[in-house]
Amino acid sequence: MVFGSIRRLVLALGMVSLAACGGGGGDGGGSTGGGTVTPPPSPSPPPSGTSCALGERQNWAAAVLNEWYLFPETLPAGLNPAAYGTVQDYIDALTATARAQGRDRFFTHLTSIAEESAFFASGASAGFGFRLSYDTANRRVFISETFENTPAFAASIDRGDEVVAVGSTQAGLQPVSEIMAANGPAGFSAALGPNDPGVTRTLRVVGPGGTREVTIAKADYSLVPVSNRYGVRIIDDGGRRVGYLNLRTFISSADPQLRAAFEQFRAAGVTEFVVDFRYNGGGLISTANLLGDLLGGNRSPSEVFSHTTYRPEKSSNNSTRNFQPQTQSVSPVRIAFIGTGGTASASELVINGFIPYLGTNLALVGTNTFGKPVGQIAIDRAACDDRLRVVAFSTRNAANSDAYFNGLASTVRASCRAADDLARPLGDPQEASLRQALDFLAGRSCTPIATGQSAQSVREGEAKLELITPEDPSLSQREVPGSF
Repeated sequence: MVFGSIRRLVLALGMVSLAACGGGGGDGGGSTGGGTVTPPPSPSPPPSGTSCALGERQNWAAAVLNEWYLFPETLPAGLNPAAYGTVQDYIDALTATARAQGRDRFFTHLTSIAEESAFFASGASAGFGFRLSYDTANRRVFISETFENTPAFAASIDRGDEVVAVGSTQAGLQPVSEIMAANGPAGFSAALGPNDPGVTRTLRVVGPGGTREVTIAKADYSLVPVSNRYGVRIIDDGGRRVGYLNLRTFISSADPQLRAAFEQFRAAGVTEFVVDFRYNGGGLISTANLLGDLLGGNRSPSEVFSHTTYRPEKSSNNSTRNFQPQTQSVSPVRIAFIGTGGTASASELVINGFIPYLGTNLALVGTNTFGKPVGQIAIDRAACDDRLRVVAFSTRNAANSDAYFNGLASTVRASCRAADDLARPLGDPQEASLRQALDFLAGRSCTPIATGQSAQSVREGEAKLELITPEDPSLSQREVPGSF
């Protein structure tokens, strides 16, 4: 599923399972970034003499790409796998041309079957449980969000706090400014240590209560996709009722939460909505389809939500997903989607799906999105716990548009630039992006997001905030950008 830079931001041998996802992830063995495919692709016969030796795994990965890759013309011929020390390094070399063209920015990657299954079922991960942004101009690091039921939440670390020093011990605290000056955000990410339970760090944090030093240990936790603090709200904006939804990621455990949220919106008769995707790097397409259905109460089952399109020789797998209104579905008159450079894949699929129907009654608010109109299928080599997430299809809306490799700002018909206001909680009507979204819904004018503008500075001289992503992110860090 990220994504200031989504850097690597999927048995039976050769088995293909498809379920859609957006970001880097998948539907628990399915396709990612597109939509559930019916029927699923037919797997090639499994190779004989299977082993988990590096060379065999590399040859298997190359065979998968040659069969399924959406951009086969970009694959080099005769690339020697022996020159690469890992399977992922070899995959990166095979996909380098498409990456240079901006069509596969490390979307094709090797992951663990077991790790994916745990994450996409319940958001299972390990870490402190917060999301980090950095001010690129001033080399400062801030908490952009803290997840409930995590070590960071228990330590009262939350949105807007600044991390000014980090160390493995209190005596070894090192100023963030020095770390950033020497090695940039990658150095800060490394200073936090691996995402393994029990890894302990001391943080010097500056927040509303002053400066304090907190020692916390990373632990296993399950991400709650819709926060019970601010994930669902009905906002009274000058007598107008607006439904607010903040979705962190597209995973299976979000489905009942989404149904409950829209049941609340429907009962209240809400017809104007703010959907906050500002940090949502994607996830399961099945959940994206459900969200589309819940927002599509005034859409007919004959109307298209998305098209999934493979390369010509795999076109038998192409499919069209129409709206399927649910008992909880609402009928929006206007929707404002909040996005940033951390908004990718399944999030973009949902926004793109509504553009043909809402036109100028739909706006992108904040900054430009990441730009991922393609999805991955998952091909497994179970004996090695290998899942290859290979970009295999594009996702298009009813107008057959998938032209947003550079983000959705140039595709939506209305946009309003706004800052990510860390001084206020998410869901606060006075937070800059939400305030601008409410203004759009009220018909007030705004300044459009510049075409091609990324989720960096939105005004001259304004702080440039980016989500921090390690050089080699874990699955959860691909799907939940900025998470540690």
